[in-house]
Amino acid sequence: MSGDRETNQDMAHGDTAHTDIAFMLADAADGVEIGIAPYQAVVRGGRRRRARRWAVAAATALVLAASTGTLALAGIGDGNEVSQVATRPPTAEERHVYAPQRTTLATGTGTGRQWRVTVDIWGAPKTEAEAVRQFASMDDRGVQPSDASNPGELVGKGSFFVNLVVDNATSPVMLGELDKSDDMFGTDLQSAAIPLEPKGSDRREAPQHLVIGMVAPTARAVTCTWDDGTKSIAHKVPANYPLDSGKPVIRPVEGVQAAWFVCLAEVGKAFKTVKATG
Repeated sequence: MSGDRETNQDMAHGDTAHTDIAFMLADAADGVEIGIAPYQAVVRGGRRRRARRWAVAAATALVLAASTGTLALAGIGDGNEVSQVATRPPTAEERHVYAPQRTTLATGTGTGRQWRVTVDIWGAPKTEAEAVRQFASMDDRGVQPSDASNPGELVGKGSFFVNLVVDNATSPVMLGELDKSDDMFGTDLQSAAIPLEPKGSDRREAPQHLVIGMVAPTARAVTCTWDDGTKSIAHKVPANYPLDSGKPVIRPVEGVQAAWFVCLAEVGKAFKTVKATG
């Protein structure tokens, strides 16, 4: 660039200022690497900084593989930022701050009982006023975030609650925090194995034959291995895939950057291991 500067010194005085500015801009651009943003590097950094806040509710039996940080809210790094610039921000109601967005993950019949698994996603409050109202709404529904003892701790964080319904009796299974600082990718997996027993029964002595968990949205399959060596393989399906298919599936859940799966063992079998395939 120095040779170019010497040549340009012979230009007319009226063009000199314009040329100098152009060179300064060019010099600045020399230090900028143009390309795709290093999103994966940012995600991995977040995963190292924070451990997932994950809880198994009530008397459920077992927490399984934990290999990732806190779950990220949907929309992070998904390429939608530019298209959203010209639109109005969504309201608290549209973000599901005051009432959760419920997704049914699976239904079926096991040990002679009708069952289903649901997950409720609460959006992150942006202000303390929103957090106070969300906290009260959660309390009205009989739930409380796993890591918050006062409303102020909810600002900037979403929450999820997983319920098992057996013969119309609802039991809390898992709950956790949703946070923008991290994401799931590759073969990351979080899950719990629990008995398929109605609310109020003694689950501690029952076999753990229902596996519920979440994986990265890119996961192609999850393999649940039972104590007799047999396997159930859940494959990725679209959100509108039938609930009563009788097959274990990986189902996307709107509102989070993760997918959820449910595996059920046959009678007489119990959980041994679970593994995701990226």
